[in-house]
Amino acid sequence: MTTVAFLLVPKLHLLDLAGPAQVFSTAGDLGLGYRLRYLAEQPEVPTAQGVPLRAEVDWPELTRDDILLVPGWRAPRLKHTGPISDATLARIRAHHESGGLVASVCAGADALGRAGLLDGRRCTTHHGLQDELARRYPLATVVRDVLYVTDGRVVTSAGIASGIDLSLHLIAVRHGPGAAARIAREMVVYSRRNGEEPQASAMLRHRDHLNDAVHHIQDLIDERFAERLRLADLARSAGCSERTVTRLFGRVTGLTPLRYQQVLRLERAEHLIGQGMTVERAARSVGFEDARMLRRLRSRA
Repeated sequence: MTTVAFLLVPKLHLLDLAGPAQVFSTAGDLGLGYRLRYLAEQPEVPTAQGVPLRAEVDWPELTRDDILLVPGWRAPRLKHTGPISDATLARIRAHHESGGLVASVCAGADALGRAGLLDGRRCTTHHGLQDELARRYPLATVVRDVLYVTDGRVVTSAGIASGIDLSLHLIAVRHGPGAAARIAREMVVYSRRNGEEPQASAMLRHRDHLNDAVHHIQDLIDERFAERLRLADLARSAGCSERTVTRLFGRVTGLTPLRYQQVLRLERAEHLIGQGMTVERAARSVGFEDARMLRRLRSRA
């Protein structure tokens, strides 16, 4: 029986905890042999979402087969995080030194850094905290725009929902990809994302504007990115001229509508290829007539 111990820090984000906990709880339900423990420095832990949690204050004896996972907490800046005692940091460090695996979600990477486990290692965290993490731990290599990073027995993930991806990855490593896929299906997770996928999809990266007409066009392209879309049809749907569409779209996104569609196709194709699909099949699935354009776009990325 493998113990997954979660270290609960005040103001933790519920999904940072609940996502991984659901993965390992489901694994236990499916007979893979997991039990969950919730540890903290105080018996009641406040969360960022206002739901208090009960936790154990006496740490169990963890073995090298067990997992210690630190969920993230609300922290606009890591330096504003409340204190984590030296005794707790020593326990994190001791579990790793004894051969155990240590993982984190979002700001939880800061706890691993305080325990000295990021020095000389690759790691990641939420995209809004990466610069500060790099400054706080200059001996670490902060990998940007990925979902999770594995460096030996230290595994760090990005923000919030990426904790699910990290946990499914750990299941796949220990029990095979079939087990991870089964758990993903049970959880109604769309698919198990690999660690190299970007933290923010193209559908989010180019949406930080307030132009309703462009959002309307993006909605249409998002829904039908695999189809051949004419500029005239996009303009008609938005109730403006082709020239206006091109001008507005470029001004607020930095892309043409065609280039935006290509970015969506490329991102989806990379996901399919990462799941084992051939380049040729992936190209056809996302709307390219053949693989030549996809290969050209991949070489430029």
